Amino acid sequence: MSRRRFVLLDRDGTIIVEKHYLSDPDGVELIEGAAAGLRKLTDLGLGLVVVTNQSAIGRGLLDAERLEAIHRRMLDQLGAQGVQLEGIYFCPHHPDDGCGCRKPLTGLVDRAAEHLRFDAARSFVVGDAAGDVELGRALGATTLLVRTGYGNATDAGARARADYVVADLREAADVIARLVSAPA
Repeated sequence: MSRRRFVLLDRDGTIIVEKHYLSDPDGVELIEGAAAGLRKLTDLGLGLVVVTNQSAIGRGLLDAERLEAIHRRMLDQLGAQGVQLEGIYFCPHHPDDGCGCRKPLTGLVDRAAEHLRFDAARSFVVGDAAGDVELGRALGATTLLVRTGYGNATDAGARARADYVVADLREAADVIARLVSAPA
């Protein structure tokens, strides 16, 4: 098991602009400041992994090939700003399918942690929805709710009790930087 820590990131509303059931790669748009925040996290030596529910596949609104094109576009945009992700793990299932990988269940992270050999409980989970915070809680990880995407509504509705509520990925990176540099 690696001692390296990871940041587990939601995709829509956290890294890219939330667009209800995004199905067109041309619609991929990074949230302002997201790349700068992610770059700061990698500069800290943290690994970056996206974990995302993509029920549009299970709903028949998107196929795996189109999702791959969306992810390639996001990776290209991030790469152009000096950011590399170590993996993208997604749940393609409809919410009623009863799978073990749909957030807030831990199946996606379990797979990522096994593949990349990290301790999920030592990670940071960053997202804009209650399910992201619940995932982090289930893992025993530190949770950060961003107010981008659905984050404002999630926070205002008190639907999630994150360890930290921040404006965006830039501020999340600042908080995580303080946490990783604090004496144990």
